[in-house]
Amino acid sequence: MEWLTIILSVFALGFMFWFFSTNKKSLEVGQSAPDFKLTDQHGKIHTLADFHGKWLALYFYPKDDTPGCTKQACTFRDGLQELADLGAEVIGISVDDTNSHADFAKKYHLQFPLLADTAAEIAARYHSLINLGIVKFARRNTFLIDPQGKIARIYLSASAAQNSKEVIKDLKQLQAA
Repeated sequence: MEWLTIILSVFALGFMFWFFSTNKKSLEVGQSAPDFKLTDQHGKIHTLADFHGKWLALYFYPKDDTPGCTKQACTFRDGLQELADLGAEVIGISVDDTNSHADFAKKYHLQFPLLADTAAEIAARYHSLINLGIVKFARRNTFLIDPQGKIARIYLSASAAQNSKEVIKDLKQLQAA
């Protein structure tokens, strides 16, 4: 029994070291946003180039139809017109598939694309992937991308309830500068 406790402790420490060491990676403000090519809940393919000349709030979220992710999506939905008035569009990305996204969007009347990153490649490029081996999901990170495709703001571990308000506030400040 004692050897089992030792093995589990070593495994837990190794996991914590791995998790926290990978958690420090991030992109930087001012660098070009990584490109993407993903399908939304309607079967339409989106790329970063589609948003050239516009501001883009690109947010990663862990799982469709969970409390925090629903809160975040609904706050972006509720702020969508204000974001549009500021020349910005919104995209949500998770590792869920397009069918899950379609159900989620329909249930909560989400009028913006939810992109399916089922291979978890885009979340990894944005350093927004939690990879536990057989289980992968996106971190709740948001990237405000300027009209030239550069990262203007990064929101790591974004607040589900406040994220869209933070993006709107920062977008107004960036446009005023």
